[in-house]
Amino acid sequence: MVFFKPDAMLRGVIGEIISRFERRGLKLVASKMIALDRKFAEKHYAEHVGKPFFDSLVEYVSMSPVLACVIEGENSISIVRSLAGATNPINAQPGSVRGDYGITGRNIYNVIHASDSPESARREVALFFSPSEIFSYEKKWNP
Repeated sequence: MVFFKPDAMLRGVIGEIISRFERRGLKLVASKMIALDRKFAEKHYAEHVGKPFFDSLVEYVSMSPVLACVIEGENSISIVRSLAGATNPINAQPGSVRGDYGITGRNIYNVIHASDSPESARREVALFFSPSEIFSYEKKWNP
């Protein structure tokens, strides 16, 4: 599960980032634009309650719509996390999503949220999507 944060939405870099996942053989099986209200954002980031950045993170992800996506493929979580790069853009390697698009010095302005485990992915997918919004298909083009 990934979602593109307001800085990615407002800067128009989502297509470039999705193409990185597709080039690695992953496939997009669900996506939708959603406006996160404070309650939804707090539920999503519940593990960070009490941390110094929690309120600013919730406020930030609620400032514009986000694009939520389910991306599948073998080792998809580790591949997406590797492509995303370190959470803090200052520490993200050039060539990673956060290294290329993250705003230096603002840890929360890091372009993308990426599930960190299968358990988190299941919880987050269920929070953002109903089962009928997730599509199964073979990634093969044969006109």
